[in-house]
Amino acid sequence: MFRTIHSIPGLLAAFLVAVMAAAGAVLSVNPALERLQVAVPARGEVSIADLAGRVQAALPGVERIERKPSGLLVATWFDPDRPGMATVDPRTGAVLGPYEPSAFARWMTNLHRKLLLDDTGRIAVGFGSAAMLILTVSGTAMLAQRLGGWRRLFGPIRGTASQRIHGELGRAAMAGLVLSTLTGLVMSLSAFEWLPDGSPAEAPATEASAGPALPVGDLAALKAVDLRDLRELSFPYPNDPTDVFTLTTASGEAAVDPATGAVLTSAENGAWQTATQWIYALHTGEGLWWLALVLGASSAVVPVLTGTGLAIWVARRRARPRIACNVGAQSADTVILVGSEGNTTWGFAGTLHAALTAAGYRVHTGAMNDVAVHRQAERLIVLTATYGDGEAPASARRFLDRLDRLPVAPAPSFAVLGFGDRGFAHYCGYAAEVDAALAESGATRLLDLGRVDRQSAQAFAQWGAEFGAVLNHDLTLAHVPVPPKTCRLRLVSREDYGLAVDAPTAVLRFAPAEPGPSLHARLFGARLPRFEAGDLVGMLAPGSTVARFYSLASATRDGVLEICVRRHPGGLCSSFLTDLPVGGEIDAFVRANPGFRPAPGVAPVILVGAGTGIGPLAGFIRHNDGLRPMHLWFGARNPASDFLYDRDLKRWLAERRLSGLHTAFSRVADRAHVQDRLAADAETVRALVAKGAQVMVCGGRDMAAGVADALGQVLRPLGLTVELLKREGRYVEDVY
Repeated sequence: MFRTIHSIPGLLAAFLVAVMAAAGAVLSVNPALERLQVAVPARGEVSIADLAGRVQAALPGVERIERKPSGLLVATWFDPDRPGMATVDPRTGAVLGPYEPSAFARWMTNLHRKLLLDDTGRIAVGFGSAAMLILTVSGTAMLAQRLGGWRRLFGPIRGTASQRIHGELGRAAMAGLVLSTLTGLVMSLSAFEWLPDGSPAEAPATEASAGPALPVGDLAALKAVDLRDLRELSFPYPNDPTDVFTLTTASGEAAVDPATGAVLTSAENGAWQTATQWIYALHTGEGLWWLALVLGASSAVVPVLTGTGLAIWVARRRARPRIACNVGAQSADTVILVGSEGNTTWGFAGTLHAALTAAGYRVHTGAMNDVAVHRQAERLIVLTATYGDGEAPASARRFLDRLDRLPVAPAPSFAVLGFGDRGFAHYCGYAAEVDAALAESGATRLLDLGRVDRQSAQAFAQWGAEFGAVLNHDLTLAHVPVPPKTCRLRLVSREDYGLAVDAPTAVLRFAPAEPGPSLHARLFGARLPRFEAGDLVGMLAPGSTVARFYSLASATRDGVLEICVRRHPGGLCSSFLTDLPVGGEIDAFVRANPGFRPAPGVAPVILVGAGTGIGPLAGFIRHNDGLRPMHLWFGARNPASDFLYDRDLKRWLAERRLSGLHTAFSRVADRAHVQDRLAADAETVRALVAKGAQVMVCGGRDMAAGVADALGQVLRPLGLTVELLKREGRYVEDVY
């Protein structure tokens, strides 16, 4: 629902909203610039009578004194020789210079308020304000859903560059945009009298007593009002003894007798009129120059949000593949249903569809929302992502309801494959819900629920092999997403481990390869991409179209790209890398992984890793320049053969970058695993968690499951669970 609400107004009003916001951002600077020109007297220092007397002495023909919200005083005068407007000193009444409103500011104001048009422009601006309010609220709700709930609204944002920029800027500008659009919408409705008129109250017409006029500086009614409360003071017409002073303040208007200094009539602003003044001030920032700058900064990001939003929409449209050989839903023997929020899952579905079609099956691929009784289908395959806090993605939100309402019919066998991110508490949660619902419907499960972490092509290919075995077909799923832009890396050093325990492992350090023949390369040379420890690097072995991802143990500022690799039997990329000689080259690309980084602050960090999982953890320790408490629990086979980063860890302990090192080795006498060591160190772990520690786990899936079980037992006396820590962002995993 939120995506529909967010997309439709955004697409229709994108240009209008961007123009309005850009003009508003420019105008937001004016209050601060005016405030810089003004020295505002302290309250009680100058009365309106004092000011009026001094200005009248300097400008005998003065007709009106206006005090701008910034405190700038503007006097208007007229006599046969020199009509005009000037700014005056609030303390002396002396003329400071001519007042000439900026033509550019007037033009921008007209653009912002009515698009340089008449009432048609005002109506368009009103609709633009409403659209911006809808976009802000729905966009914030979508971001909260995507991040796993409102409590995680300000957590790390993942995705493409456009998605990250859109989300980061959107939530930063959220409060300012809500305030601007709400107040702007009220002002538009008031301008067309759809809301009550908020014009200031006017004192009833009256006449002066017609006696000799007192000096303006002696008028009691004006002496009683401080200069800071002045909005406007109109002087009586010189040749009319019945004319009066008209004094306008924030609270209303009063007519003052020039002969007696008494208030003849007055009118107080009502509640709505007072509220209208505040609404105007909050929208324009006039009188609140600091707020104007905040609102201006919020408005300034709207054109960027418009651009990134359109880029996301276009990318989403392009990401949904056109399925070739997609047979009708009622004539297919195999139905693939897709649940996707950002269309990425459709790409995997297209790969599966093509493979099954090549194997001779009649395949139909469609959205989960279109589930029906597929009369010829022998098997139903569901590929679904999980959105936000365990919710259904856009193309699957009606699936469960429709499944419940389907008439009873022979149910095809089914398999469910979930796509998600292990960093979230509800990893593949919706896929599990769909799997259970299909089982309850009476359908036969072909394969246990499968899971793909962070769009891993390797995990997808492995699931395909398992599914092919069920079908008695050799099903090869070589999914290739949008080809990444790679850089060429050269191996500059390596450290080898694990040969003695038959687990060849290497710490590899890469630098940019020699620059190619392009002009850019010749001018700027070869450079490493930008990355931080904990990000991922995709490596493409020669002859492979499927990247293998490794967690980074270094950052760009280290000057090398560092990874830990263990050779896996039959692993094309791991075999290539562990055999790569110094000087050898490989193509690679970086993928940000902001969800797996130490949280800001000084709270302790518990690092848990086994084998090559120590890679990013070593990077976090290496960059612990603030010396926050970091404790590492590390598991390996034998300290004599595969104790990765042994020398570095000892040095980091001496430098206090690492506060504690706890090891477990499975091929020695104790035969302990890292989860066993955590259980043995339960008191230490509980003390750290009680101090607000964040837990970061990196390594194999089985190890991570064992660590979660062990920590669950350790945390029980504190009334905490791993699930609760995950929801709070205090338990994150990078699991493969």
